[in-house]
Parts: sequence; structure tokens; C-alpha cells
Amino acid sequence: MKAKDLAHIFYEWQGDVLVLNILGTPMAKQDAILKPKGNQLKISVKAQPQNGKATDYMVDFLAKECGVSASQIEVVYGRESIHKQLRIKAPKKLPKGVAFEE
Repeated sequence: MKAKDLAHIFYEWQGDVLVLNILGTPMAKQDAILKPKGNQLKISVKAQPQNGKATDYMVDFLAKECGVSASQIEVVYGRESIHKQLRIKAPKKLPKGVAFEE
């Protein structure tokens, strides 16, 4: 696999759905979309990691960043883990490092 092929390893498109693999960091100083680490996009949020509240907060944060409603984001797995996969239906904007399908 070439380095170019690894550039998109943390996300894929399934039709108009963006599937993101995320490494989450709760209790951060600020909400931020950071650089990919391996096959995950690093995202930090200010929320406490209690009973999935940080994941809910992250969904709301990403909804604003992607120009969609929170109901258009599905948590596939990792609701109570730092390792997550999210499906974002028809995002209007994309996080840095993610490209629209060609």
C-alpha cells in the first residue's frame, strides 16, 4: 500500500454517508478536530466521559462542524469508549483531511 493510499484510512464513503473512525479525547481544554493518528481521526471535546455524555457532546460538535443535524449522525460503536465509529449522512462540510467523493 502506498502512502497516498493510507491518506484516507480513517474514513470512507458509503454512498452519501461519511464513515469516520475516531480516537476521542474527553475533558479537553477545547473542542477540536485534530490530525489523524493511524486509522483514526483525533477529536477532543470538553465534555466529561460519563455514560456516553462525551460521545453525545461529540456528535453535537461534529453536527455543527459538518453542517448537519445531530440526528444525521449514527454512533456505530464506541459510545462509551475513546475508539468510535460514526456515520454522518450527507455532510455539507467536511473535517480537515477529509475529501468529498470523486
